[in-house]
Amino acid sequence: MLTSVPALRALRRGLPDHELVLAGPAALAALVVAPDLVDRVLPAQGLDPLEWSGPPPDVAVDLHGCGPASHRLLQALRPRRLVGFACPAAGVAGPEWRPGEHEVRRWCRLVEHAGWPADPSQLRLPPPTVASPAPGAVVIHPGAAYPSRRWPVERFAAVGSWARDQGLDIVVTGNAEEQPLAVAVADAAGFGPDAVLAGRTDLLSLSALVRGARLVICGDTGIAHLATAFGTPSVVLFGPVPPSEWGPPAEGPHTVLWHGGERASSGGRGDPHGEAVDAALLATTVDEVVTAARARLRQNDTRRLDGGRREDRAPTRVVSGS
Repeated sequence: MLTSVPALRALRRGLPDHELVLAGPAALAALVVAPDLVDRVLPAQGLDPLEWSGPPPDVAVDLHGCGPASHRLLQALRPRRLVGFACPAAGVAGPEWRPGEHEVRRWCRLVEHAGWPADPSQLRLPPPTVASPAPGAVVIHPGAAYPSRRWPVERFAAVGSWARDQGLDIVVTGNAEEQPLAVAVADAAGFGPDAVLAGRTDLLSLSALVRGARLVICGDTGIAHLATAFGTPSVVLFGPVPPSEWGPPAEGPHTVLWHGGERASSGGRGDPHGEAVDAALLATTVDEVVTAARARLRQNDTRRLDGGRREDRAPTRVVSGS
């Protein structure tokens, strides 16, 4: 969803008199129900049929994929117009899907093709309506949906130990299923149980935590996009998928570490759904992450002294190699 925020803003500008409804998990309402985004969220999970009770939508926009399953899900609502990527199997005409395209640019291109100009830089979200559970903390997020995108526990713990030795406040985040992983990182780093917030935050409080954090250290997963959405400094570790597809904007306060350049240049990539840690992710060392974190913290402190004027000037640094 976070990669589609600029596209949603384009729809809001292009269809100002329409009610804009986002079909997705109900928790997303806490982030995207806003005057310049959407009016409400229609609770939905994956590609389950949509429980739409109103008249057929005037416009349906497929921000899920290139069909046919997601196209047919929207076709079942009998919209007057369906906007989606070209899919002959579903009888949908539209722009061609481009493998390897950055996700933000992908959805902007789709709505632009339909006639609504989009600005890919408009990724920011409004501030959460709740307070951060740990303002000013360094957030370590070791989890990801698949093992191929999870940096080893002992390495996250080593980074956490370094941060603790600097006198920084640290919290370890994750969902309820990732709580054992977060506990393992905290135990190995010598943190107390209060440092483990995994399983103790909903999306709104996690968003407030990220917005108020001093730094976020994580893999290629959702919390990295929250850091982008709130302009929070981050160090993001990439593995099977190149940052050219899912990475943060180059003008933000984010550092990308990735060692898949040689593989990508030869046309290969890792498996983002793999059961083993990707080789490119394993190539990222603790020293690299510590060095990047130290630089981000230093730049963040300088930015605060300058009244925030440098917030969008620090470039993304990409480490790329074999």
